[in-house]
Formats: sequence, C-alpha cells, structure tokens
Amino acid sequence: MNILREDVDALNAVLKVQISQEDYQSKVKNELEKYRKSAKVPGFRPGHVPVGLIQKQYGKSVLAETLNKLANDGIYNFITENKLEILGNPIPKEDASSIGDFDKPENFEFSFEIGFSPIFEIGIAGKKFEFPKVIIDDTLINKQIEDLQRRYGKLTSVETAGGKDMILGKFEELTKTGEVKEDGISHSTTISLEFLDKKEASDLLNGKKLNDTFELSPSLVSKNDADKAAMLGLKEDQLASIGDKFQFTISDIKQMELAELNDELFGKLFMDGEVTTVDQLKTRIADDISKMFSEDSDRILTRDVYNFLLEETKMEFPTEFLKRWIKISSEKPVTEEDIENEFDTYLKSLKWQLIQTKIFTENNLKLTNEEVIDHTKGMLIANYAQYGIPAPDDAELSESAIRLLKNKEQANGIYDRLAEQKLTAYFKSTVSLDTKEVSYDDFVEIASR
Repeated sequence: MNILREDVDALNAVLKVQISQEDYQSKVKNELEKYRKSAKVPGFRPGHVPVGLIQKQYGKSVLAETLNKLANDGIYNFITENKLEILGNPIPKEDASSIGDFDKPENFEFSFEIGFSPIFEIGIAGKKFEFPKVIIDDTLINKQIEDLQRRYGKLTSVETAGGKDMILGKFEELTKTGEVKEDGISHSTTISLEFLDKKEASDLLNGKKLNDTFELSPSLVSKNDADKAAMLGLKEDQLASIGDKFQFTISDIKQMELAELNDELFGKLFMDGEVTTVDQLKTRIADDISKMFSEDSDRILTRDVYNFLLEETKMEFPTEFLKRWIKISSEKPVTEEDIENEFDTYLKSLKWQLIQTKIFTENNLKLTNEEVIDHTKGMLIANYAQYGIPAPDDAELSESAIRLLKNKEQANGIYDRLAEQKLTAYFKSTVSLDTKEVSYDDFVEIASR
C-alpha cells in the first residue's frame, strides 16, 4: 500500500491511498472463508458451501469492507508517522471518484481531504491585565451578617408598611369612573418594598396600613411585563387588552424579624464550637467572603485573558473543509444554512480549544487522576459541611468520588473546573497583574462586563 500527499495550499491537502491486490487478496480470502464456515445455504451442509457461491453472494461487500479498513488504517498511520496536525478527520474527496473496478478487482486508489491545524503563537507574557480585589470593610461584613439573620429569621405581621416589608393584598380592576369592574381582573399578590425600583412606588406604599384600599397601577410596582402579568394572574400576551387602572387592598403586612446573633444561630451556621461570639462571626465571614471574592477575581482575570487571546491570536482555518466535515460527521442531519448560521460560534469554540491545548502542551500542564479524585472529595466534604454533617472517612469519600466521576456529565464539569484552575494559575504566573482594590459595587460592575 502506498500513500501520496498532495498539498492544495497551506491549510488543505489530499491523501491518495493506493491499494494493490497483494494488500487485500489474502484478507478478503480469509474473510470469505469465515463466511463459508458459518453460512447456512439450503442444500448444503454448514461449512461445505462452494467457495464460488460465497464469492458471488458476499465477495463485493467483503472486498469493500476490507478496502475501507485498509484505507482508514493507512491514512491514520500516515498521519501519526508524519506527525500531521489536522482538524477533524479525513473525509472522502468531494470531486474525485475512486479508482478501481469491484467486478474485476485489481488495484484501487482512494482520495481523502484533510485540513491542517493552524500555526499560531500565544502572546500574553508580560501583558498587563486588571485584577480587581474587593475591599472587605465593615459595611460589607455587616450586610452579610444581616443577610444571614434574614435567612434564618421569621416573618411577623405588622400594622404599618415600611422598610423591607412584604405587602400582601389584592388587585381589582377599575372602570374609568373608579368603580370595581364587574367580571374584571381580581388577583391576590405580594409586593416586596425591598425590591421596588421606582421611588414613586416606595413613597406611595410606605406608611400604608392593614386593610387600606387605594388606587395602584400594577405597572408602578412591577419590573417588566412578565412581572406585571404574574401580579395580575395573567399571561403576558393578555396585557395588551387591559388598562392600568386598579385598586389594591392590603390584607397583611409581613416584616422580617431578624434572627438573633446567639448560640442557636451559630450552631445552625457552623460546626459545633467553630464560632461562639459576634467577633468570631465577623472574622469568619471576612475570611469566607475574601476567599469567595478572590475566586471571583480569578474568574474575571481568566475571562479577560480568554477574550484577549480570542481577539488577538491570529489563525487561518480550512473553512470549506471544516464545513464539509461538520456536515458529514454530524449525528443529526444539518443543512448548509444551519452550518452557516452556527459556523462563527463553532470557529470561536475551536479556536479556544486549540489555544487551550497549546498552553497545556507547551507548559506541561496535566490533570492527574489523583488531582481529580482529591478535588471531587473536596466537593463532597463541602456538601456535607453545608448541611452540618461530618464527612465520612477517607476510604468512603474516595468510593463516593469514584462513583460520582462515573457520571459523564458530572465528570466533564469537574474536569472543566480543574482545567480552568490550571489555566488561571498559568495566567497569573505569566501576565502582569494590575491589582486594584475596589468597592463591592464597582467589583460587581466589573464582573458583569
């Protein structure tokens, strides 16, 4: 067997696989003999079917299978031996017919197209990237403590609305003259003063009392059409057919009574004895949110380097080859229009995959089985701690981790997180970090870019 490489351009080539009779004859003969031994043909005992009959019945299909295997094996061996960096897989050449006659088999030639992976460089060494760090001050710590108190607090009914109270009541549709509309919309809902966007709404509702009835536009206390429809018990497409004239009657006002900062709350939040005083609570919260925001800072850096690399790393792709390969290799039928619509997204994903692979290869970054198991065990320990349950011994943890990793979706997620951690560590050691301390609000704005 002989394989010839014909370069079309820097990104595309054709591999021609030339297969002679000597390459396939014995293999075809052996396969036909297997068929002869197992074939059940009326009038003949098993294993005694004439070779000619087997040849006539199975010869062409066996020859085709043998040639296909020889061609594929030959192609991949050629690619491996010559260390060709290709994208996707070789595909039969579109405008070339195979050379050879299945009725009078002698020599055959098959042509395959291949697309080369682009040659590129990664230029981030020494590049400066913003690295924001949240200022952990008393305001932020106290807000976190209040959130915990609210989460473990209880709702009590009060007479007058204010602050962050929740107002329960009923919307009733009004006529133009201000009367309750007969057969109009009537729906009970809840309005949270904490989440009102419009000052006019807050001013109107603050100070209102139990059983008060007053005119209230649903648009004033809703964030958008979907929110408004939910308040009125409607579907969003029904809003166009109704007005905005409603009255609202308060049936209850709920106020959050914050949980006390005492041993009972500390016991719910932490393992026994970990935190016993408010000062210890503040220290623990400061440590926890510092770690959380540190991880967020890493994610922001990784996002920014990712965007930079995608924008600045220049690559040329064998576009037409890739479009054909996508169409041929897709599990479900795809149209040319489908491919065109999704191709830019596909190229972006492929580009990042090539960049990531190059970084891992050139810097000898690897994910070991031990690292994966340890990370998974850490996840399990964190889950136990979340519910205040002591983690089992190491042997049981390891068994649980291995079971979890047998779930393909879970395993992929874990591998992706570990790969990102490796990349982040590489980025932090390679680029120049412009570290800036920022307020929580500014940090949120940076993270949402």
